Amino acid sequence: MAKGVKSRGLPTHMDEPPADWVPTQAVDEPVINKPYEEPAKHWTYKDGVPDLKSERRPASYYYKTRKTGAAQEDLFAEEERALLPLVNRLRKDVKRWRASAYRGASPVSKDLLAYWWRADRSRRLFFCQLEAVETFIYLLELAIPGRLPSTGFKSFEVDAGNLDRLLKGVRPDFPEIAPDYCPRLVDIPADAGLQGLRRLGCKMATGSGKTIVMAMTIAWAFCNRGRNPATLHFPNGVLVCAPNLTVKERLQVLRPDHPENYYDAFDLVPAKYRELMGVGRVLITNWHVFAPKSPNVEGEKSYKIVNKGEETAEAFAKDRLGELAARTPILVLNDEGHHCWRPNNNSASKAEEDLTKEEKAELEEDAEEARVWLAGLDRINNSGLAGGKNPGILAALDLSATPFYLSNSGYPEGDPFPWLVSDFGLVDAIECGIVKIPRMPVRDETESKDEVGRPDPKYFHLWRHINDGLRPVDRAANRRPKPEAVYREAEGALLMLAGQWKKRFEEIQGASPGEKIIPPVLIIVCDNTEVADIFYQRISGEREEEVLGADGKKVEKRKIYEAGKILAEFSNTENFRPTVRIDTKLLKKIETEEGETKDEAAQALRAIINTVGKRGMPGEQIRCVVSVGMLTEGWDATNVTHILGVRAFQSQLLCEQVVGRGLRRMDYTALDPEGRLVAEHVDVYGIPFSLIPFKGKPKDIERPDPVYHHVFAVPERASLEIRLPVVESYTYDLKGSGISCDVDNLDDLVVDDEPTKVYLAVTRGYQDDPSSTPSGDFIQQTRENFYATVRFQQVVFRLAQMIVDDLIAGGRGAGVEALKKSLLARHQVFPDVLRIVQEYINKKVRFVKGVDPRELALEKYSQLLRERVRAGILPAAASAEAPLLPVVNSYKPFASTTDVNFRTTRPVVKLEKSHLNLAVIHSDWEKDAIAILEDSDDVEFFTPNDQHVGLVVPYDYLGGQHHYEPDFIVRLRGGKILHLILEIKGRAGEIHDEDRVHAKNAAAKKWVAAVNNAGRYDRWNFEICKELANLRVTLKRCADEGEPAAAKVVPFRFVTPRAGEHFKTCVPLVSLRAAASNFSNEQFSWDQMGEWADEWVSFEPKTRFEDGMFVARIRGDSMEPTIPASAYCLFRRPRPGSRQGRIVFVMHSGVSDPFTGGQYTVKEYSSEKAVDPETDWHHTRITLKPHNRKYDPIVLTPEAEDEVRVIAEWVEVVG
Repeated sequence: MAKGVKSRGLPTHMDEPPADWVPTQAVDEPVINKPYEEPAKHWTYKDGVPDLKSERRPASYYYKTRKTGAAQEDLFAEEERALLPLVNRLRKDVKRWRASAYRGASPVSKDLLAYWWRADRSRRLFFCQLEAVETFIYLLELAIPGRLPSTGFKSFEVDAGNLDRLLKGVRPDFPEIAPDYCPRLVDIPADAGLQGLRRLGCKMATGSGKTIVMAMTIAWAFCNRGRNPATLHFPNGVLVCAPNLTVKERLQVLRPDHPENYYDAFDLVPAKYRELMGVGRVLITNWHVFAPKSPNVEGEKSYKIVNKGEETAEAFAKDRLGELAARTPILVLNDEGHHCWRPNNNSASKAEEDLTKEEKAELEEDAEEARVWLAGLDRINNSGLAGGKNPGILAALDLSATPFYLSNSGYPEGDPFPWLVSDFGLVDAIECGIVKIPRMPVRDETESKDEVGRPDPKYFHLWRHINDGLRPVDRAANRRPKPEAVYREAEGALLMLAGQWKKRFEEIQGASPGEKIIPPVLIIVCDNTEVADIFYQRISGEREEEVLGADGKKVEKRKIYEAGKILAEFSNTENFRPTVRIDTKLLKKIETEEGETKDEAAQALRAIINTVGKRGMPGEQIRCVVSVGMLTEGWDATNVTHILGVRAFQSQLLCEQVVGRGLRRMDYTALDPEGRLVAEHVDVYGIPFSLIPFKGKPKDIERPDPVYHHVFAVPERASLEIRLPVVESYTYDLKGSGISCDVDNLDDLVVDDEPTKVYLAVTRGYQDDPSSTPSGDFIQQTRENFYATVRFQQVVFRLAQMIVDDLIAGGRGAGVEALKKSLLARHQVFPDVLRIVQEYINKKVRFVKGVDPRELALEKYSQLLRERVRAGILPAAASAEAPLLPVVNSYKPFASTTDVNFRTTRPVVKLEKSHLNLAVIHSDWEKDAIAILEDSDDVEFFTPNDQHVGLVVPYDYLGGQHHYEPDFIVRLRGGKILHLILEIKGRAGEIHDEDRVHAKNAAAKKWVAAVNNAGRYDRWNFEICKELANLRVTLKRCADEGEPAAAKVVPFRFVTPRAGEHFKTCVPLVSLRAAASNFSNEQFSWDQMGEWADEWVSFEPKTRFEDGMFVARIRGDSMEPTIPASAYCLFRRPRPGSRQGRIVFVMHSGVSDPFTGGQYTVKEYSSEKAVDPETDWHHTRITLKPHNRKYDPIVLTPEAEDEVRVIAEWVEVVG
């Protein structure tokens, strides 16, 4: 038995803890394991004091040992831990099987598991995901079918005998099993005439990726079935059951034909198996479809005269399964499987006496859901569709963060399902950094103590302290606290947590200037609807009042918007509602209804709740959520930073369910130097979760959480999309002779730094420094013996032979096949390769003075020479009829900026001439290059490149395969489409690793040659910019080298004004980006404009030039037809007087123009004003109206008159 773990049913004893005991077990560093490896450490607690153990935590669960009767229980005293022996034993068997390279599994299963374990995946899979799917495969493919001997092992932790007992529901002979806990792998119905349902449970913490585990399981089934069509061991039909419509919609990604399917999105299926996914079918539904239909229903309609009688199991299965009915036995995946339980009829459920009517109704609804869900699976399993008495369900796999029985199930509340086979709970996820780290109060300045003298911070046990502070008048007749009294006692906690929220909000704003941020979210979980209403009104300032209608008789409800009492940022207005209250009853109603509902308010609420924190969606700007009870399954917001619990928490299970909703991470890629995920946090008040490792709050100095910048493709800039082929390798056709290579264009090779003499000394005792050995003791060794046996010409011949072998091994085509088969053909190629090698050595290889030329035979030099010569030969190796061609990925032939969507903590800059909103900055050179690309008229548009965009060029270096990501892809202006691959490379790169730089350059040129030869991917070029001062010239040269349709025409003349001509005969040409940047400077003066204008232009305006005018180019088509897309326009200083109806260039923090990428835009201005006693009037609303009807107006509600800044007024279109 694991140390510190009690056997279930044994008496317990708890000593009084020391005076400095902290009830919340705060630790300095909760994240102690790497997410991609098996956990190697875990925190344990002795009397509340944390202790770090250097081993994996045994699978276990907590249970209650006594009852205090208080509404808020002392969790530490009540709950003890018991082992899960089946899980722990299977962990050992699966770990050993993994180490054997999955001996006994099918070749397909081995391939899939190896593919999933690869460390070079773009997004590696977590260990918990891999272990879960390994366990399912081990049981379904080997253990349950009786194939354990194929593993080659003689003994097992869970052997065949115990496995048979588990499948029959008989207690296994595990000595460590608690007396009242019996693991099993079958759920036996109460009706003895029905066969049991085989179930396998997997516990995975919220946010640890159970949907990916489901996708991997489906891939295992379908790929194996595709290779073995006749077998029934691998199902080709999968039924996925969900608890509500939201989860059902999100699980559609499990369909292989879905455009956003997880198999492609997470690269779960190797290319050679992808087509096999088509052999299977996935049906995704929710439990409501299992409800019995009326006997008067025919098809989807009801009739009075039709009475079909009760559905048979066979008819039920055919009706609910549809196409899957012909594919039995099927595999069932129960998402949130804790909703699917069979009540214990031998034990009466004990209803809590102090439950409200609302709470009792909720428990009854839970029981009905479980009954309908499980009855439906029983009928499918006993339908006979699989033939005879064979079960219709191969197995039902339950996936849940909390696979425990509820209080009305007849089992002890919190007891785990007995068919759990894999366990990775919230504690494990926290220690691996896979979820956010909760920070909870551990002390406060009151230094309050509980009844045994332990520190008891008020905001930890908030509900208990609320009840302690109530007066008799604060309670209703049923002794429940009145809502107003609850708010009064909790307001201090709310204000403090809201203040922390604002601090985080300002941190994100400060780190994201000019960006439209995704705000952090505060969740408030209330005890009941009435309490939620009070909190919502106080926070949002929104309330309803009854007024007489227009007829003076009918009473109508009207919304009133006032300033909230907590933060201005939480206050709702008619046009902006950052605070939302979840109407639990309304939401549950629409979550259970199939089809459309006519309740528009319900649909709007669901749309908001389901998209909190998602850019461009209705819930994007939600900042505060007020809810009753825990949020429903399907809530997947990642931007929750603060949680306030204002209710009783009677078990750790409830604490986990509520806290878990806020623990999804923002990012899964940022690693610290030890390879652990960088910690993200959520501050929690009022939820006394005592059984998890978390950081104490507050701490003296706490580094703030990283601020994530969201990089994505702007939908309104779809015309700036860049697509490129995903090149995996190359095809070329070698001819028998005639190989050529332009040696003059190859990079040089310097042979200089390998020592030819080594001095050895006899070791005497311990020496830290080799230089301490006396020189007289040295023994000299040289390569003279090597030189004596090798001639330089031998070295040259050997290099030529290796290059010929390289060409043949890496090539494809008729010529290559002939070379492989014919030794004579090799001999025909060899003279040309030898000639090229000799020419390269004579022209390009430089031997440092004193270096013997035969040093070229050393692997480090011969490898570089082979790579460079081979790179020069390949593009010219074939005839014009059969040039070098790219081999493109068959399942993802193109990468596109459309697919870019990621978060980063690195510095970023805004983009205008790009499909992407931001560029990640890796160096000042790149930042300066972006400014030039944005400003250059030779650039149509561009994108920064990295692994998210997808231009990855393979290259060889020192015998290894590497990948290179150029800095930018630039679409140049001109007649024919021309893309430029641009690398910004300072001298530092060549100084530190010159040879690698040359290898990358050769690989990029090879990529360009192959893609251009294909003739179907537009035209490409490659350039390196070593000096930013030359970048504009490089861009112009590359654009001019393209095939221009006609000379580029601009509607003005570039001039160099003489003294006195500025703003008289010419005006500056600037970008809106540069104008906004300079005008936003509070020290800016219109007289300074000429100082930062690089170019001046002249044309015939419709009105006279005047001081302060400038020409800028408009991005996008939002002002069409008045201002055509990409038109040059003339602007002037703002004129005094009314701006109503004028087109203006305006700045405001609330603006997020998709075309400029910044907080500025060009739109038609209109405003509404109200009387102000102090200033006569103030703006209540400013509307910036586009002229193109497909775009919505930008509505601003400024709090101060200087918030909205009109920079300039539009005058005319120049051209």
